[in-house]
Amino acid sequence: MNRSFTFLVNPTSGGGAAPGAVVPVARILREAGSTVDVTYSPGPHAMVELVEAAVGRGDVVVSVGGDGMLSSLAGLVSERGGTLGVVPAGRGNDFARMLGVPDDAAGQARLLLDAAGRPVDLLAVDGFGPTRRLVAGSVYAGVDARAAEIVDGATWLPRRLQYPYAALRALATYQPGRYRVSVDGVEAEYAAATVVVANSAYYGSGMQIAPAASVEDGLLDVVVIEAAGRLALMRSLPKVYDGGHVHLPEVTVLSGTRVEVRGSARAPIPVGGDGEPLGSLPALDAAPAVVEILPGALSVLA
Repeated sequence: MNRSFTFLVNPTSGGGAAPGAVVPVARILREAGSTVDVTYSPGPHAMVELVEAAVGRGDVVVSVGGDGMLSSLAGLVSERGGTLGVVPAGRGNDFARMLGVPDDAAGQARLLLDAAGRPVDLLAVDGFGPTRRLVAGSVYAGVDARAAEIVDGATWLPRRLQYPYAALRALATYQPGRYRVSVDGVEAEYAAATVVVANSAYYGSGMQIAPAASVEDGLLDVVVIEAAGRLALMRSLPKVYDGGHVHLPEVTVLSGTRVEVRGSARAPIPVGGDGEPLGSLPALDAAPAVVEILPGALSVLA
């Protein structure tokens, strides 16, 4: 199969690891006869134009970076009917982990050359600005969104320690909120530390926040972690890595196709999606944020 590729690279991903990740993969693809175009650090507007041009040529658009880069490209490629490839080079690489993308350049190149397009679900998010946003992995409100903010400033730590450090620091200072969550029209209220609406099982660099999640089942997995004490939450943090937290009494797991979330706390509740800040959660007396599943919205080589 003779494919052509447009690589879009975030050179700051993974503490600068992305440019180095491109070279061996691109070399293998070119040696196999493929055309490879590489663009570094495209801004948001340029990225739209580059994706439109690449899809118009019939290129596979390849995300080289972390989950934020992948998520932003997933929406653009999906909306234009293209195909996405993945070279994971960020700190977390959680969606690539969910897809089973290999860690080595040879395996990544072989996947790009030979894999069939696999239809996977995306999340459509409304309530954070005038336009709908598409997200690949998960949307989360509360202490985990605060941890995502902290991890951006933790570059002085080794990569494997950045997410655990950020999670513990966020838990040490968190203030619970009052959340109102509606899943397919069934509403409940929680005093909670966080609410996660997941497409992928993983976030936070390998944490299995929603272990039953699938990117191909047409369902959202909703994980609500109620407001236990800070020490109890810190002690339960290791359970998130193997998904064991879902058996704790303070954790509620739901599923559906449309989720509405609003909440109030002493301070605005932060919301993130695939490592990127989305804004603040609408208050209890405001119109909710809405997350819907888009089944099979994206073709990805995996």
